[in-house]
Formats: sequence, C-alpha cells, structure tokens
Amino acid sequence: MKKFIITFLSLFFIALIAYSGYQLWKINEDYASESKIHDMVLKYKPNGEIINQSVIDLQEKYPDVVGWLTVPNTKIDYPFVQAKDNDYYLRRDINGNYAFAGTLFMDSRNKKDFSDFNTVIYGHHMQNDSMFGSLKKFNNKAFFDENRTGTIYLPNDTLVLEFFAYIVVKPNDQVIYNTGLSETYFDYVKQKARYFRDIEITDGDKILTLSTCSYEFNNARMVMLAKIIK
Repeated sequence: MKKFIITFLSLFFIALIAYSGYQLWKINEDYASESKIHDMVLKYKPNGEIINQSVIDLQEKYPDVVGWLTVPNTKIDYPFVQAKDNDYYLRRDINGNYAFAGTLFMDSRNKKDFSDFNTVIYGHHMQNDSMFGSLKKFNNKAFFDENRTGTIYLPNDTLVLEFFAYIVVKPNDQVIYNTGLSETYFDYVKQKARYFRDIEITDGDKILTLSTCSYEFNNARMVMLAKIIK
C-alpha cells in the first residue's frame, strides 16, 4: 500500500510539473503572438500630420480599423478597431485570427468620428503590460500627475487626450459606460475617482474612456478618462 501511494504521488507530481510547464509555454506563446502582431502594425504608426496616410493605409488592409491610440510612457501604442458587437475582437487579432490578447476595440455603440459625448475603447489587461496592461501605472499618484496626455490618430484628424481621472468600477457602471451625457456625470466622476485632475470640462466637450480589467475585486474594471481636444 505504501509503495502504491509513493508511486501515485510521484505520478501526480510529474503530471503537475508537466501541466505547469505547458501553461508557462502557453503564456509565452500568447505574449509572443501579441508581440508579433504589434511589430507588424507598427510600420503604420502615424506621425500626426493633417492627413494621417498611415491610418488610411491601415484601413485599406484592415477595414475594421478606426484609428491609432498612443499613451506616452506606457506600452499603449496600437491601432484600434470596431466591430458590430463587443465580443468579436476580445480574442481575435487584427487579422481576425484567434489571439488571447485580442485587439483594442471601440465600443460598438460609438460613432467612429468621436461625436458621442463618451467614446469607450476596451483592451485586455495583459500581465506583461501589453495591450491595456500598463493602464495600471496610473494607479500611482506620481505617475498620474506626471503623465497627462495621449493621442488618437484618425485618417483626417489628430485628437489630443487630456487625462483627468482614474477610477475602478464595475463593468455595468451606467454612468461611466454610457455613451451619452448623464446629468450627474461630472459629479459622479469626481466623487468616485481615485485620482482626479480638475480641468475645464463643459457639457459640450467629448470624453474618452479607456477600460480594462482590474483584480481589486471580482469583475472589477480600471478606467482612465480623458477630455478630447481636436
């Protein structure tokens, strides 16, 4: 009996080591796949001209592309897409092939010209800080204070992003994820924000919401909010 137990435990630990090795290999493969796609599209990165020809070229090859998002001092430097729903690009790369890291995507409810009050872009929280993984850097007061801007490049426009709030919310938050203006929006954000910068925002301004998973509580989302300046 003792010999049987020892043999069973040996086989169990061998299987556990093999499974752990496979999981580690799989994670590395996922990261490598995301990095390969990123390197492929970086040649299309815009430079902020009046006409962003590189975005136009990218759209010709990948029709779902809306624009390009860059946030300095993070790894966020990607094209973003829009599909008919918010599920398609969760686990697909820009080619439409399965990819654990997915693709940054605009909420399917939003207009591509950013004319909604609130435009939402989603991305996965990857542990190597790719996609929207480095949004967690803003959960640091010094980083939040020092990193105030980002950029969105569209085919015929360049939008400056002025970040003003970092919030952790639930995925069904009816104020943060509403594309229209709520009467309580600005008061709600100021009350809920972990970090807040009191910049001049009026009802006529447009807001960008960057959203990814957080692990502070079950099904949490970390969100960065920015005023859009054309």
